[in-house]
Amino acid sequence: MLLRRFYHDGLAQASYMVGCQASHEAIIIDPNRRVEQYIEAAYKEGLRITGVTETHIHADFVSGARELAQRTGAHLYLSDEGPSDWKYAFATSAGATMLHDGDTIQVGGVRLQVVHTPGHTPEHISFLLTDTRSSDRPMGMFTGDFVFVGDVGRPDLLERAAGIKGTMESGARSLYASLQRFKELPDYLQVWPAHGAGSACGRALGAVPQSTTGYEKLTNWALQVSSEEEFVQEVLRGQPEPPPYFAHMKRINKEGPGPPPQHRVPMQVPCDLRLRLAGRMTIVDVRRAAQYAAGHLPGTINIPRGGDFLIWAGWLLPYDKPLGLIVNDEELAAVTAELQMIGLDNVSAFWPPSALKASLPSKSTRPEHQCGRFKRQSASDLQALIEKHDLVLLDVRTAEEHGAGHIPGSRNVPLAHLEEHIREIPRREQVVVYCAAGSRSPIAASILQGHGWENVVEMYDGFDAWQRGGYPVEK
Repeated sequence: MLLRRFYHDGLAQASYMVGCQASHEAIIIDPNRRVEQYIEAAYKEGLRITGVTETHIHADFVSGARELAQRTGAHLYLSDEGPSDWKYAFATSAGATMLHDGDTIQVGGVRLQVVHTPGHTPEHISFLLTDTRSSDRPMGMFTGDFVFVGDVGRPDLLERAAGIKGTMESGARSLYASLQRFKELPDYLQVWPAHGAGSACGRALGAVPQSTTGYEKLTNWALQVSSEEEFVQEVLRGQPEPPPYFAHMKRINKEGPGPPPQHRVPMQVPCDLRLRLAGRMTIVDVRRAAQYAAGHLPGTINIPRGGDFLIWAGWLLPYDKPLGLIVNDEELAAVTAELQMIGLDNVSAFWPPSALKASLPSKSTRPEHQCGRFKRQSASDLQALIEKHDLVLLDVRTAEEHGAGHIPGSRNVPLAHLEEHIREIPRREQVVVYCAAGSRSPIAASILQGHGWENVVEMYDGFDAWQRGGYPVEK
């Protein structure tokens, strides 16, 4: 038997290939939209992909299950558990085999046994893996978004992201029942979850790629709770707000996602601002914050390419209007493919930074042709400035982060909701923007400037550096 894990850092998402080397067959579990990686990996191992499945209808990325099955001729296996109003709408047309608790999928000498594990979603299933050529006992479980390393899947997403009212508490109770069943599994089983640290599908996921049932029984908070009522209260407490694109992903993955539009390649166009000025295009500058601050096209939003790129793209970018990118030629394909992972298939134009630099003078009588800039200063530099001047201190962290400790006198407007509350921020005073460590503040500074705030300063090392410097903190 062969087992291979694929991990997407931007989504903190894991998918798996299980192969039988005797029959040269393989099955892919929880594939994302980058289907070529599975096809290439199977080819290199001398395997044919004969099966494709997933643990549930995903909310945080576009599923690649349907496309991968079509591309490879593999059979599609989908959950048929849960209520009738939450089923795969494309299952019949795709010729999928519908799975129930206790069913098995056989791939050569590899057997996957279906275990219904509702809670995160009603239809959620997990797979017990047995290498029948070695033993008749399972060696591990693919838990999807059911059990993570140190955490469990959140049961509130159907209500908070997909808008299905009244499902949070019932989901939490279902999850508790599923965990009681998990406790009965032998301690030696390995646990292969679908997400790691950084995913919004749980509250506090561990960064270790896998675990065992025995270790999770000893250390996972959710398996230490003694009563159902205590579990329900705890699992629903403090869950982060889900990004709004989760609802879009749920709908797409339920109805049946298609392949990304490979034929529609973004075009390099002259530095013409008519589309943007007419409100027909959102332009995203993916350069590093320091490069953006030094000079950028006014009205653009800066989402630096990096660890949280897809999270903030999903929070802040529209699905219903064209997107333009300011990106180097050699990064264009990769950035476009990243956006397609969460269904942002609407990138239609791009500008290389070199073209913009040549076309944006530092001084101009026309605001749309001016070169945008803002200051970036450290916590130590700003500490003295804050004491001497009347500034607007804008904390763009979450309300929970702000409540745990903030710079005295700062007002809290989380980045995710900045545009909704932007009119509440004084326009005339200098605005100092900060977050925890400097990943959210440049995005917020670009949004403020895009809405006409001229005197913006970004604290690039954030509240973490402020605390390390021993400066005043208010709670």
